[in-house]
Amino acid sequence: MGSETMFARIAWQKSSYSGGGDENSCVEVRGFCDGIAIRESDAPDVVITTNRSGLRALTKIIRSGAVDQPS
Repeated sequence: MGSETMFARIAWQKSSYSGGGDENSCVEVRGFCDGIAIRESDAPDVVITTNRSGLRALTKIIRSGAVDQPS
C-alpha cells in the first residue's frame, strides 16, 4: 500500500511554529492506525512513520539542543 493510499483520509496538521498560509515550509503530522506520519510541507511525497514513543524521543532530543538547528 502506497503512502498516499494509507494517509488519504486523514488531514495533515501543521506545526504551530509555522507561519500562516500555504507557502510556508513546515513540518506536518497525522495519526493513523497505530502510528504517526511526518512530512515536510515542501516535500509532501516524502513521508516517514513512527509511533508515539519514537516521536516523543525525537522531540525531546530536538528540544534539548542536541540536534544542530539550521541558521
